Amino acid sequence: MTKKTFGMFAGVFTPTTLTILGVILYIRLPWVVGNAGVLGALTIVFLSVAITLTTALSLSSITTNIRIGSGGAFSLISQSLGLEIGGAIGIPFYFAQAIAVAMYIFGFREGLQTIIPGVDPIILDIGIFAVVMTIAFISTSFAFKIQYVILGIIVLSLISIYGTLFVNDLNLNIEWIGNYPGSIENDFSGSSFWVVFAVFFPAVTGVMAGANMSGDLTNPRKSIPLGTLSSVIITTIIYVSLIFVLAVIATPDELVKNYNFFIEKSLFGPIVLAGLLGATLSSALGSFVGAPRILLALGEKNILPKSEKLAKISKKGEPFNAMIITAVIVLIGIALRNLNTIAPLLTMFFMITYAMVNVVALVEQTLGLPSFRPTLKIPIIIPAIGAFGSIAIMFILNVIIALFSLIFILLFYLYLVRRNIKSAAGDSRSGLFTALAEWATKKTNSLRQEREVRSWRPNLLIPVILPKELRSSFKLIHSIIYPKGSVKILALRNENERNQKNMEDFLKNAVKKFKESELSVSYTVIDNSDFNTTVDVSMQSLNAAFFRPNIIFASIDSVTSNLDYYDKLILDTKKNHFGMIAYIPFSTASLAIEKSINLWMTNIPVDWKKTFSVRNNNLSTLISLLICRNWKGTIDVHILNNNPKLVFTDGDIEDLNTMVRFPKHTSIKVKAGNLLENVIKEKSADINIFTIEEGMKINDMVNMVNQSRISAVFCADSEFENVLV
Repeated sequence: MTKKTFGMFAGVFTPTTLTILGVILYIRLPWVVGNAGVLGALTIVFLSVAITLTTALSLSSITTNIRIGSGGAFSLISQSLGLEIGGAIGIPFYFAQAIAVAMYIFGFREGLQTIIPGVDPIILDIGIFAVVMTIAFISTSFAFKIQYVILGIIVLSLISIYGTLFVNDLNLNIEWIGNYPGSIENDFSGSSFWVVFAVFFPAVTGVMAGANMSGDLTNPRKSIPLGTLSSVIITTIIYVSLIFVLAVIATPDELVKNYNFFIEKSLFGPIVLAGLLGATLSSALGSFVGAPRILLALGEKNILPKSEKLAKISKKGEPFNAMIITAVIVLIGIALRNLNTIAPLLTMFFMITYAMVNVVALVEQTLGLPSFRPTLKIPIIIPAIGAFGSIAIMFILNVIIALFSLIFILLFYLYLVRRNIKSAAGDSRSGLFTALAEWATKKTNSLRQEREVRSWRPNLLIPVILPKELRSSFKLIHSIIYPKGSVKILALRNENERNQKNMEDFLKNAVKKFKESELSVSYTVIDNSDFNTTVDVSMQSLNAAFFRPNIIFASIDSVTSNLDYYDKLILDTKKNHFGMIAYIPFSTASLAIEKSINLWMTNIPVDWKKTFSVRNNNLSTLISLLICRNWKGTIDVHILNNNPKLVFTDGDIEDLNTMVRFPKHTSIKVKAGNLLENVIKEKSADINIFTIEEGMKINDMVNMVNQSRISAVFCADSEFENVLV
């Protein structure tokens, strides 16, 4: 059976209007005017409407840009900020809507008790619940037809209220500034602007009533903006006009002492009472019809356990299972009897939802993506005011409950992150992160290069010809970049199709392995078998990229690798201002044990303490520190000094130790003579780390490894590292 859909008037305007023109209008608006005076009441109304109107405008702008699905606010938040955030907002928003039904039932019952005071309240509550549930379960269409009747009754009740102007003596001595005497409940011991504001504000929180029906609307892009905005404007006019009506027909004392003022003073009190009953009944119906739609949408996106059952609809197009669950929650709310303790929390959930709707509009506008082409364009200040205002009002109303509700939503968010839910459609998060990256990059590029050394971290570009080159060095690479470095793998296409297939399969597995450690990794395959040209061009191209790699990492098999590649590569890295790491594993030892590190520092300048420079020993030292941290190992530092002008005293060694900030048990020794001879004489270590000195060739490095029988890393600075900062 074809799902019934609704137009603007039935699906958006009517439920939104009926929710806003609720119980607050009938029994609390006179009290608000009596406490705050005309100017105070107008301020409260306009401040409240400012929040809801900005939210309505943001909502309208977004819905004219995207194909909004079922779930209203949940749908549009999810499409922009992701399912995790959408779900974290949608789940408590659903519960708030469901529990609100119980609160509206209590309001209806209190009005009904003025007619039949002798009936047990719990009996009335169950009876009202049965009526609401029956109407909703018959069909949404039937519920909306009932709302037409209620809307007519409310219109007649308003006519009756406005009619008091013609039958009462008018008080032209209007009290513009209120004295805030308080209420009957506190023996008129006084009140305040924000207390009165908190009482009134729930009156205008119905702006999402129409949006909740988004999945049942014929044309939500048109219906939601037009229906929501027209409802907000018309209801605002009604509230403002009634403030002046109240000011001229009664004194503040009369207004604060009589909650039934409208019923008693209107032209025809019974129709006003009917309006009060109709307003609460329509609000209950609207929430009972809207809440299951949110739960349905949560089920369709696999947000909750057993989502497939929540996502089922009946032959009539109704979310039957979601309605049953909602009915159970409403019954639990009724069983609690007094919801005053949780009512503020529900208000907070509404406020957070409004804030996030504005945040979505703010994000979408800020990103400036070509996909954001709303037919209703609004100034960026509007969602900014809406977002800030919603959060500010939360904390003004109650700091503790505001914090609790935010923590509550954060827990939902963390739960959904752990569930690792997937969306069939994309969202705007990547655009948001890209925008942040662009901003950060622009700021970084505006800084002097000398200041970049403080934010240095290893970002490796790894050229690969054969999979074994990467496979043999994976553990070392991980030890260098973990936890905040990155890897970009540059694979050269192999002319042999089988070898190429093996390469691509290996790369996918390698990327997966890096990502399991939550490391940033990517790869690309280049259609060029010329190793040096490919790497050189890649470095030149990446120099202008966001988050450019800063180190070339080469794993060199001294037996199978073409060593001629690497002498040229060292020169190219220097030319392109890249650092260089050449890893040469000893054939029979490799990195079986990961504990001890020998760092060899050479050609330290005489004035190193004045210039804060250890010249070309920066990268090797930084790599030693990173490996040591991830191995939880030890470093033995060997300073090879053959310069008679450079003297290393105990104080100098201590200064170097302090400036570099070596780990606690680091040993620092000064030696002289030939590097290779010293390396051979030195006690064994798991890895040697050297500086690539001017004129050093790959064959020299291979010989160093073979002679020492220890795997080694050879490093050359890029000029953007400084281990002494």
